[in-house]
Amino acid sequence: MIRLYLITPPSADPAQPVAAALSVLPRGGAAVQLRQPAIAPRELLERARALRRICDRFAAPLLVNDRADVALAAGADGVHLPARGLPPGDARSLGLRLVGVSVHSPDDVARASRDGADFAVFAPVYETPGKPARGEAALAEACRAAPIPVLALGGVDESNAIRCLAAGARGVACIRSVLGAADPAAAAIGLWKSIASY
Repeated sequence: MIRLYLITPPSADPAQPVAAALSVLPRGGAAVQLRQPAIAPRELLERARALRRICDRFAAPLLVNDRADVALAAGADGVHLPARGLPPGDARSLGLRLVGVSVHSPDDVARASRDGADFAVFAPVYETPGKPARGEAALAEACRAAPIPVLALGGVDESNAIRCLAAGARGVACIRSVLGAADPAAAAIGLWKSIASY
């Protein structure tokens, strides 16, 4: 089960921060999502292949955002789909082992579960730049909507991650608070310690 889902910032080469973060976390405790929609497909594939090698060293599943073709070509473990993206069953039929889906409501979670997703990422729980918070009560409602694990995303850091788990989330996801931090290793271990005992 994914407890910590590390999502790459949108443009910079993520290899160094991913390696730094994974190096301090328990093996298999975290997964990585390569999410860089603005870069060219060739460069995205190169970055996915580089992350595949890093993730292999630390037993961390690698998923590619929205690009099943890149995930397959890079040998990634899976794909992460937008709420209105490729149906999870279609992604799995391509041979991908893990399928995550972005969700914003309990109905989205129920649909993702019916369609065969392995987990859902609910966002934003807390306020993020340009996006108002949906809040912990909305997260709790989403977590009750279906049996698949729901991860909490959006303004999640070591100060509030435990509240997301208390609301029913099975883990937390983040972009800025770990891979976007000045010291990804310190940020990763701080966030991990905040959820490890729950």
